[in-house]
Amino acid sequence: MSRILFIAVAALLVTGCTSRETPTTASSEGPAASAAQNQSAGPGCARSKTGYPQIDLKGAVVGFSQSEKEANPFRTAETQSIRDEAAKRGAELLYTNAQSDLNKQISDIKSLIDRGAKLLIVAPLNSDGLQPAFDAAKAKQVPVVTIDRKVSSQPCTDYLTFIGSDFVEQGKRAAQQMIKATGGNGKVAILLGASGNNVTVDRTKGFKDGIAGTPGLTVVAEQTGEFDRSKGQAVMEQLIQSNPDITAVYAENDEMGVGAVTALKAAGKQPGKDVKIVSVDGTRNAVQLIADGSYTAVVESNPRFGPLAFDTLEKFGKGDEIPNTIVISDDEYDSTNAAQKLANAY
Repeated sequence: MSRILFIAVAALLVTGCTSRETPTTASSEGPAASAAQNQSAGPGCARSKTGYPQIDLKGAVVGFSQSEKEANPFRTAETQSIRDEAAKRGAELLYTNAQSDLNKQISDIKSLIDRGAKLLIVAPLNSDGLQPAFDAAKAKQVPVVTIDRKVSSQPCTDYLTFIGSDFVEQGKRAAQQMIKATGGNGKVAILLGASGNNVTVDRTKGFKDGIAGTPGLTVVAEQTGEFDRSKGQAVMEQLIQSNPDITAVYAENDEMGVGAVTALKAAGKQPGKDVKIVSVDGTRNAVQLIADGSYTAVVESNPRFGPLAFDTLEKFGKGDEIPNTIVISDDEYDSTNAAQKLANAY
């Protein structure tokens, strides 16, 4: 049965973190986060299937395992959204950051359980490798909601549900923006995301499927920039040398795209004009570049998971059935709306 979830909240973007906190609220900015209308069909997950105890969110200890440092704007917004919603719901938040280390994330999750977390929200570093942590949570009957990156473990067995974007669809939307910007002709370089997770695989597939019917657009190079700005810049510098006739760049996140802008300018090219750039994320830096004419388009990857994550835990606690996958709504930016929607970017 398709499930339609509508939850709205604004996300505050602030840096900094502590290990145990009851965060304060402040003025919010950014668009409302909500679930997309079309959710996954099929059997969902309920307490009656798992045998987990009922837990009231108010006053509950909730653990959040972040995968990467908040130097990336997406992670900053994601973490803040979880903090804001924990405060709104009256929950006590325990926070850890794996700093891009899978073994540390496993240890972090086990530590959160040992410190009293009764509910867990996990932003996985990779699609594989977290099974020992999920097993530890299951042994203590601690429900786990995963966000952003989908894991290969089983929903409603190893974790409750996955909340995130449709990454294949993001790639397809980026392809449509690229076709529109180039007129369907050009030589494209792809700056791939980090290996070992479904985000990179799906955004690549979506983009390639999206341009498959446009023979004038050819992918001439693809190389990983690890979702990092400096690495994206370095890779772009190499690609300019090996493929000087590149006319378009698809970056699988904004940070790599912004790095590509720096590399292109240093090479005497005009990004957004000589070389079209389309990426996925929705960061303020990239959207500002669109408004300035140095970038082509951005498909949003919404990081504001707090409302959906806590609403899902609340529904599960009440005994409601929740879907195995909850798709969050994503916006889109181009030259027609970037200036007007800049405040929505994170």
